[in-house]
Amino acid sequence: MNCLTVTGMRTLTGSATGGTKQTQEMLDFCGAHKIYPEVEVIPIQYANEALERLIKKDVKYRFVIDIENSLN
Repeated sequence: MNCLTVTGMRTLTGSATGGTKQTQEMLDFCGAHKIYPEVEVIPIQYANEALERLIKKDVKYRFVIDIENSLN
C-alpha cells in the first residue's frame, strides 16, 4: 500500500495490486492455467533459521510455515 501526503495534511492511500475483484480475477486465471506459486514449506521449528537465511539473501522462494504439521 502506498501513501502520499498532500497539502492540507490529507493522505491519499492506494494499492498498486488492485482491489478484491482484480485479485480474484488473477487467482481465477492462475487456477485455470495451472500457475502456482513457488514456495519453500518449513516447519515452525525452522523459523529462526529461515530468518537467518533471509538476512543472508539465501532464499529462492517465499517461506510458508506449516503450522498444522509443526504442532503434531
